[in-house]
Amino acid sequence: MDYVSALIPPVVMAVAFTALIVTMVKSQGGANKSKEDAAVDAVLAARAEDEPPAPARETA
Repeated sequence: MDYVSALIPPVVMAVAFTALIVTMVKSQGGANKSKEDAAVDAVLAARAEDEPPAPARETA
């Protein structure tokens, strides 16, 4: 019975990891893709407005 108790944690972790990957793959794209893209674009635009322009580099 020791082998069963030794195998339970890795099997549980493998099942949990597989479920996590399946959930991530299913949530990509689909009906919410445009909403997610719009949210990312809004964050990037807000960040670009908040940052001061980069100083010009001197080239030698």
